Amino acid sequence: MATRIRLRRVGRKNLPLYRIVVADQESPRDGRFIEVIGTYNPKGQTATEKIQVDADKARDWIARGATTSQTVQSLLKQAGVFKPTPV
Repeated sequence: MATRIRLRRVGRKNLPLYRIVVADQESPRDGRFIEVIGTYNPKGQTATEKIQVDADKARDWIARGATTSQTVQSLLKQAGVFKPTPV
């Protein structure tokens, strides 16, 4: 089973709100998921209001082989889940 970390929309009309979920790659966008690891509010004012994620769970799922969507990958970078490698 290939897993993917992606967004799942839960907000109402004109008020987007997303959950960052781990789901089977074949599941539809708002379909079944395995675990919720965070939320994303694009209308938030600050970075901490916009992105709330459990970094340990995200790293654990990535270590288990879960791939991230492009959007979630950029959100996780903003949240500091991926530490920059020292040069």
